[in-house]
Order: sequence, then C-alpha cells, then structure tokens
Amino acid sequence: MSKQRGIVVNTTATDQLPVVVIGAGPVGLASAAHLVGRGLEPLVLEAGPVAGAAVREWAHVRLFSTWGEVTDPAAEKLLAPTGWVKPDTTTYPTGGDWAADYLQPLADVLGDRVRTGAMVTGVSRAGRDRIVDADRDAQPFVVHVAHADGREERLFARAVIDASGTWVTPSPAGASGLTALGEKAAADRVTYRVPDLKDPSVRARYAGRRTAVIGSGASAFTALALLADLAKAEDGAGAKAVWILRRGISGSTFGGGTADQLPARGALGLAAKAAVDEGHADAVTGFRTEAIERDGDRLVLVAEDGRRLDPVDEVVVLTGFRPDLSFLSELRLGLDERLQAPVELAPLIDPNQHSCGTVYPHGVNELSHPEQGVYLVGMKSYGRAPTFLALTGYEQVRSVVAALAGDRESAERVELVLPETGVCGGAGLFDQPDTEQTADGGSCCAPAPALIPLGTTTPAPSCGS
Repeated sequence: MSKQRGIVVNTTATDQLPVVVIGAGPVGLASAAHLVGRGLEPLVLEAGPVAGAAVREWAHVRLFSTWGEVTDPAAEKLLAPTGWVKPDTTTYPTGGDWAADYLQPLADVLGDRVRTGAMVTGVSRAGRDRIVDADRDAQPFVVHVAHADGREERLFARAVIDASGTWVTPSPAGASGLTALGEKAAADRVTYRVPDLKDPSVRARYAGRRTAVIGSGASAFTALALLADLAKAEDGAGAKAVWILRRGISGSTFGGGTADQLPARGALGLAAKAAVDEGHADAVTGFRTEAIERDGDRLVLVAEDGRRLDPVDEVVVLTGFRPDLSFLSELRLGLDERLQAPVELAPLIDPNQHSCGTVYPHGVNELSHPEQGVYLVGMKSYGRAPTFLALTGYEQVRSVVAALAGDRESAERVELVLPETGVCGGAGLFDQPDTEQTADGGSCCAPAPALIPLGTTTPAPSCGS
C-alpha cells in the first residue's frame, strides 16, 4: 500500500490509478485532454515552471503551421465551456502566441491535474527492475519525481505517456554525433537555439559580427533569415553568416518552395536561399566539424579533413535534437538502433526516405513497446528524425488514449491527412509569403567542399547518375 495525492493506493489496483503524462507541452496537454474526454484521470508532470515551458523558450519564432493545424480537437472541446475562442485559423502563431493563447488556457482548465516544477527522474514497474519477469505486467508503474523545492516523490500510474519532447537535448556541432573538440570550452560563444534578435542584448551580440550557422533544417533556415534581416538593418551593418552544411547544395536543400502545401514552410526555405543569394550568408558545403578552436576572442571551425574556416564571433548549432532516455532505463523499450524511435514507427519516419507529408499516419500499434502501457509520443517518439508535425502528435495521442480506454477500433482508425513536401521539424517566419521564387534544381550528388556565395544566376552543382 502507498499514499498518492492524499489517498491510500493499492499498488496492484492499476485501473484506479491515473495515467501519468510527462511534459505539459502541446502533445502532453493534448494527451490529458483526450484522457479526460475518455473518463480517465491524467496527471501531467512538467519539469519547467509553467506549462509549455519549452515552447516559451522559442517564443520569438513563428510556426510554419497555422492556428488551424496546431490545436487539438479534444483540447478545444475541453476549452469551449470556459469561453475560449480559437484564434484565426488562417494565421501563423509564434511560439509565444501558442503558449499564451492555447497551452496556458488548456493547462488552466486541467487545473491541479498539471503539476509544474516536477521533473521525472525515473520510471519503472513497482518492485520490478527491467530484469524481473515475474508478474511484471500486473504491476503499476512507479514514477520518481524531483520537485523544484527539493522534495522527492514517488507516484504510481496505470500507464505512462512520455511527451517530454527533445528540446533539452540538442545535438552537438560534431559531425560524428559527438561534441566537437573544444565545443564545451567555447560554450560562451556557442548556442543551440535560434537567437532572438528582437532582444536588444541578443541583437547586440550578433550585430556587425560573423556568425557560423551549423545545420540544414528549418531552424537553420530561420536563423539565416533573421541574421540576413539584421545585416540589412542600420544597427546590424556588417553582420555576416557562414552556413555550414555537411552535404552539398541540391534541389531539395531549400525545401518545397512554392510547391509546399504549407506555404509558410516553403517561404522559410526561400528566405534562407535569399539570404545566401543576396550575399548575407556564405554556404560552406561538405564541411564536417571536428573541432572548435579559440583564436583570441574568436572561434575557428576545423573540419574532419583538417580544413579551417576563417574565424567567427559566434556559432549557432542547429543540428537537430535527440531523446533523453536516461530516466526510462528500467523499462523495456523497443527502439530502432539508428533513430531511437519505436521499432515499428522508425521505417515510417526515416528522414532518408520521408518528409513530413509522406509519413503514414500512425498510432498505438506503431508506438507500443515490449513494456505494455508505456508510450513515447510527440517529438520524442520520432527519436532523432526531424520530420515531426504537431498534427501527427495529436493523432498519436488520440489513438493511444483510445487504446487505454479499451476502444481498440478507434485506436486503430486513421484520422489524419498531412500536407506534403518541404522542410519538417522546425518553425517558420512569415504570415504571408510574398515570393514566387523557386529553389534552383540539382542532383543527388554532393559537390566538392567549397565556400559558395550563391547568386540567382549561378547554377546549382550537379553530377551525372
């Protein structure tokens, strides 16, 4: 017997326990809304001080999905009696808008079902480490929590939905997947977030300076476009970006352009291309970072082949994210050895084969693990794949919660159609893309490593196949 939330709990009566949801972000709160709608009790544990803490850290960045694509139907139903009005579905929220106008009201209506300042430090089966087979599936989950005030707590759950995301574990600059030599020592000049150039102190840090941007996804596009805008401003004269790509420039480098079914996502890629075309950024292709060295007050990037770039003042590393699996180490998870995503899901989201629009909608079957009753959802379910969209996460939790409620027919039904083409897994810049420019074509082959200031009349490198 154990006490939980002020009541005596029989640790074997799992059907009377709450479903613990880890993370009060968009997908975690949507999980709670679906659980409430199904008559199941959620307990959401958020490590940050407020709901949507991770989203608030990129409050300045605008999504490339509209309001119509970033709210969950079950959440809307829960919000409706409070007088909540859904924002204009055709407009694009910033991270700050998303948190203030949707996530916080949703957390408020869920009330004490959401606990903030509660970091999950471990999940296991009650009385069973990962080795023990005997009577394992009959035991509830035990969840260890460290509170912001220093308290530690043990909770029990009938199931665990991990929607903690990947925000706190960005990938490093090193091309091998390991931290580049000297990367930690250069921490005062290295960031893993898109800089907020509307913040005066941050703006001053980049104005008139040379900044390396490492990465090839939507976040890198955003940073390049923002740095280009800074270079055009009076207070940013002399700002220059050096865009570091591990591969070459090809027709798909800048995303879907005007063919993208998410227009703002296409515009984002075109804005990054414009930054290069207009001379505000130079693209360095085929450069795999091995080391970051000090050169006085500046930094020098060194490639695996020994090449060295001219010194830069700042480095923005936007090479993706990876899941933190450390607190799940006592659970029996079935994860793909490459992506660290559930084994049934991994082939459907492999970024070598799929963009977000070609990912087949999926649910409880693809998200299940050998450990029954535990699910990784949202961005965390994708492991290291960058192709995630909020709509995908909402469909995941709809299916998972239906299964937990015993409605297998609904759990296995597909209720999602995704937009096609383009860049995935990041955020955009513009409400109304106003360019009709398309990315130059190219082939599959990477050119020789080079510094390439792209002009509108310069053909993209190509090779025969």
